Amino acid sequence: MNSQRAERLQKKYSGHTAPQNTKKELNVAGPGGRNRGMALSMTGKPKDMKKTVVRLIRYLAHERVLFLVALGCALLYAVASLATSYMLRPIINEFIYFAPTETERALQLDGLAKGLGVLACVYAVAVIAQWLQQRIMLSVSQSSLSRMRKELFDKLQTLPLKYFDNNPTGDIMSRFTNDVDTIGEMLNTTLIKIISGAITIVGTIILMLYTNLILGAITIVMTPVLIFASKMIINKGRGAYAKQQKVLGMVNGFAQETITGQKVVKVFGHEEIATDEFNYLNEQLCEAQIKAQFRSGIMGPVTHQLCNMTYAVTACVGGLLVVYRGFDIGGLTILLDYTRKFNRPINEISMQMNTIFAALAGAERVFEVMDTEAETDDADAVVLDEIKGHIVLDNVSFGYTPEVTVLHNISLYAKPGQKIAFVGSTGAGKTTVTNLLSRFYDIKEGTITIDGVPIEKIRRNFLRSNIAMVLQETHLFTGTVRENIRYGRLDATDEEVIEAAKIASAHSFITHLENGYDTVLENDGANLSQGQRQLLNIARAAISKAPILILDEATSSVDTRTERHIEAGMDAIMKNRTTFVIAHRLSTVRQSNAIMVLERGRIIERGNHEELLALNGRYADLYHEIIELD
Repeated sequence: MNSQRAERLQKKYSGHTAPQNTKKELNVAGPGGRNRGMALSMTGKPKDMKKTVVRLIRYLAHERVLFLVALGCALLYAVASLATSYMLRPIINEFIYFAPTETERALQLDGLAKGLGVLACVYAVAVIAQWLQQRIMLSVSQSSLSRMRKELFDKLQTLPLKYFDNNPTGDIMSRFTNDVDTIGEMLNTTLIKIISGAITIVGTIILMLYTNLILGAITIVMTPVLIFASKMIINKGRGAYAKQQKVLGMVNGFAQETITGQKVVKVFGHEEIATDEFNYLNEQLCEAQIKAQFRSGIMGPVTHQLCNMTYAVTACVGGLLVVYRGFDIGGLTILLDYTRKFNRPINEISMQMNTIFAALAGAERVFEVMDTEAETDDADAVVLDEIKGHIVLDNVSFGYTPEVTVLHNISLYAKPGQKIAFVGSTGAGKTTVTNLLSRFYDIKEGTITIDGVPIEKIRRNFLRSNIAMVLQETHLFTGTVRENIRYGRLDATDEEVIEAAKIASAHSFITHLENGYDTVLENDGANLSQGQRQLLNIARAAISKAPILILDEATSSVDTRTERHIEAGMDAIMKNRTTFVIAHRLSTVRQSNAIMVLERGRIIERGNHEELLALNGRYADLYHEIIELD
């Protein structure tokens, strides 16, 4: 990578990127030239770790019964584990650490066998309790994750289109996969280890103090040192993991859009540029992961050595107590064992800190989506008895960002059944008008009314259910051809599906597919041509009974011959519907009741085809340019 390109990437991801333009009128860059709305100069500091933990616990609360059973098993395991250690004291003192006579040896072996038998039973209880807690927590964690995924997906359905315009698809998917998976890993294993470890630590301290105050006090004195060291490392590692998860989302976002736009990359020969950009992001991720893993991984060795020091001090002081104070060997043995038991959960928890950090960082990213303001209707928004399609725009102004106004004082009207066309240069604001009609974005100034009702007073779902759209960018879902057409109206019959396909001139090629209407489409219809995919989109709109129809470059993906073939079908689709047509091919707008010529967000000409030609203005220029090209 040359220095100039490296400098460009550094600047691009340094947090000094310009405000992101979200629509095609604002000339959004393609692969190799995107604004992602994220920068690597982020601090990576979690906003509120306590709040995140509380929200995660609320998910577990839905499975509170099973969770309490798991806690009971954890308590039983801890008690049984501590009991087995304490039971060693009488076994050592009475049956091992003394020299029996010949007559006492038989009694010693019998007592030792009974003691070991009881010990084995308690161990068995501990093993069963541990197995049950792990099995139950697996069910609890997966149920919680399932609920979280559902809520996350449901939330995405309520978010405005602006959110998806401003956030890379790969980053959103990363929250579904990487972030949720790290939460699951923590809930599956780490959480129960923390709970079980906490119970073990408390029980161990009590039994150590009960066995010997001096040796128990040594462990207690060392505890603040462990907590202080752990807290320092946690404060450093927490931010590093938050940054790691964000950079991981950026890498996924870049990979997803580059793979999706692979044709564009290859056509313009930007393979090297794409590789350089990915390598740059990959290096940033590598650095972030090294910092995160190191800062969390160092906790294990630090706490382990502090625990070893505690064990060594306890052993030395305990030996002196045995020699000079008559402390029993059995008591010293179990105290040393308790020291290990006290240290083990601390070591286990410290070794799990990388999982905890990643899970909390991932949870914050998931909750960030859930906390995003959803599309809402006004309190007085209504559902109309019907929509006839009388639409009026009065002095409408709008901009995707406060700094840039895309539309300036747009005024127009459309009567039910009329066809209104928008023509003009790329970026003039044609698609923006239809976005406002669908309330994908809300207007800043002016009013839009439908049948005399302000558009903001109509419930969004009801409004959109009365609008059928055919967009320039086609999208097909995984499923059969029949299901994709029926997506326009789910209660449509098979006969209506076929009729819609005929109207859109799609029936012929569908019947030549391997399984006809039952052919399964995958990967956005990759086994069809671009034109065939668009015909299915047109059929989807044809089957809808929506009174308002929006055609945004609907025939741009079909050849001229096919376009002429489906004109009659398109007329049938538009019959009795208020139709808005965006087209560069002026042949598709000639029969419109009114044609609006937009330039730089303003309507500069309006009228029908003949009237606009007679004006000899911008429309006439566009028309003659196309005639010459033809």
